[in-house]
Amino acid sequence: MNHPEVTDQALSILRDGNLFQWYIITLLALVMYVYTNEISKKNWKGIAAGLALYGVHWFYEILNALIQHFTGHALWTVPTGTAFLLLIGVGVELSFMFSIAGLVLSKLLPADPKQKILGLPNRLVFAIGNAAFFSIFEIFLAKTPAFAWVYPWWGALPVFILVYIPFFLAAFYCYDWKPKTQVAFIGSFFAVDAVMLIVFAGLLKWI
Repeated sequence: MNHPEVTDQALSILRDGNLFQWYIITLLALVMYVYTNEISKKNWKGIAAGLALYGVHWFYEILNALIQHFTGHALWTVPTGTAFLLLIGVGVELSFMFSIAGLVLSKLLPADPKQKILGLPNRLVFAIGNAAFFSIFEIFLAKTPAFAWVYPWWGALPVFILVYIPFFLAAFYCYDWKPKTQVAFIGSFFAVDAVMLIVFAGLLKWI
């Protein structure tokens, strides 16, 4: 196991208000600006992509926190460097980034969802490409004190396949779905996330 002490470090600052920094308010304002700007442009497809990724992101973070509860260690942790640790593997800064990542990167998608790139659907190619970029960047994060992969078998490759590809597949395919399907997908994930947080964080205090 790599650096098991990071679990105790993360748990010691979990939702600790003493770490609060005012820049959180600025980041929140910027996230609000991004979404209100897209609403004013009626970019509902981009908004759907952003919310789809964010819903999946929270589902993964809750699962990671539950892994910590049941096994003693999460797959990834944020032991320091955050102004507010929401769950063991995600600080408020990371969460704000993921809240807009799908929306921002959906702007790179070709207008025609049927267009092929190297013979493959362009949504799939863009999902894999963005997942690769995020996974490579996470290698750098894991070398800092602020982020840790706890198990030796958990690293860039499993993160790429099991985490970031699903994130961007959700965002980029949701982008093209009919509004009713978008609402059903996003609403389902946010409803499940909310119930899990209420039960596991609020009632049971597991995460």
